[in-house]
Amino acid sequence: MANVLMILSAADHWTLKDGSQHPTGFWAEEFVAPYEVFTDAGWSVTVATPGGRTPSVDQASLDEGAGDPETLQHVRASLDRLAQVLEAPTDLASVDHNDFDVVFYPGGHGPLEDLAVDKTSGALLRDRVSEGKHVALLCHAPAAVLAASDDASSSPFAGYKMTGFSNDEEEQVGLAANAPWLLEDKLVELGADYSKAAEPWGSHVVVDRNVYTGQNPQSSEELAKRIVSDLG
Repeated sequence: MANVLMILSAADHWTLKDGSQHPTGFWAEEFVAPYEVFTDAGWSVTVATPGGRTPSVDQASLDEGAGDPETLQHVRASLDRLAQVLEAPTDLASVDHNDFDVVFYPGGHGPLEDLAVDKTSGALLRDRVSEGKHVALLCHAPAAVLAASDDASSSPFAGYKMTGFSNDEEEQVGLAANAPWLLEDKLVELGADYSKAAEPWGSHVVVDRNVYTGQNPQSSEELAKRIVSDLG
């Protein structure tokens, strides 16, 4: 049985360029779908956040535009079922990542606020990538790799093939113009070999050695299933 450490953002907003705060958190499907893929495979999942704070679900991820009615109904029911897991996460600082076969980061805009600058998470990612241990980052969660080095020129993720939420997708959700920075740009800046789906919102999963990335919510299940297939 494999052990998965699932690291969620504890942020409930994203500070935009004009100083306003955009309500956010983790994207529901990006937590629920991988969690269920892993547990259905018989894997153990531990949820952690910075400071052990209860994560906030991005309410937009539960709105009608976030998916088809059947999927949304399932996601809402799963969140209710997993409420106790989410209400009492482990403090990330108390975790030994060596106890886990995979470290998985769901997205949502929350990681842009906290995990992108979280030194504990950054050190974990730096250690795992240098030691060849599996890490997976979904949608906006690749922002966490920014904290793995003091500057873009020394990133341990330089040269890795990666994906993440694209500039086109950020423009389509209406936040690109007021964003302090865009994830796609940052990944390119640190030297990642960035790619994306042919069309926005298409599922796109990239695997390079021990680093697994997914572009958007539509990539959630595919990313998790790829990990189970490779490590199973």
